[in-house]
Amino acid sequence: MAENTEQFNWIVLLVENLKALFADDPNVFVAGDLLWYPVQGRVDISIAPDAMVAFGRPMGFRGSYKQWEEGGVAPQVVFEVLSPNNTALEMLDKFNAYTRYGVEEYYLYDPDKKEFRAWLRRGDRLEPLANVEGFQSPRLKVRFWLTADGLKVERPDGTAFQTHLELLRRSTEERQRADQERRRAEQEHLRAEQERLRAERLAEKLRRLGVNPEET
Repeated sequence: MAENTEQFNWIVLLVENLKALFADDPNVFVAGDLLWYPVQGRVDISIAPDAMVAFGRPMGFRGSYKQWEEGGVAPQVVFEVLSPNNTALEMLDKFNAYTRYGVEEYYLYDPDKKEFRAWLRRGDRLEPLANVEGFQSPRLKVRFWLTADGLKVERPDGTAFQTHLELLRRSTEERQRADQERRRAEQEHLRAEQERLRAERLAEKLRRLGVNPEET
């Protein structure tokens, strides 16, 4: 569970934007703070990444992620957002679990210190990246940047991850623009129809005067 509003906001930011990023792919499962059980019959072994993405697994409701019920597929990508109460031993245990149970990409962000680290799988190990600035996730295709305000995550199209409120505002603005375009198209159609009717009336008047409008 998130321990403060900063951590909570980051978890929501990651989860909501990752869901939006893969909204059109029914075979990508995204979740936040969901218990992941990697070993059948071992309910004592569980991990709850702050955000996780499982490729090749259908989106939808889950009370937990039981790997043996998911075709043996481990979440390939996980995120952790640190809070002041996270201990080094706790995070080491998580790192060891992610290494042991098949995570391919592990990202760790400390919003208080504005520090970001990443690990990629090489064989049976998760190895740290020496330089994360501008790094593109092999699986997600997003890029990471550290700014004076903290971590910036960019979608493949270069736009930044946005808060729920920003996403809602963007959706509203796009809908308003679409409505404006629709009204503009309707007005253009109406003007064209009026011009056509005006031309027909003029042509009819000319015919009454004995003039062939097609010859004028």
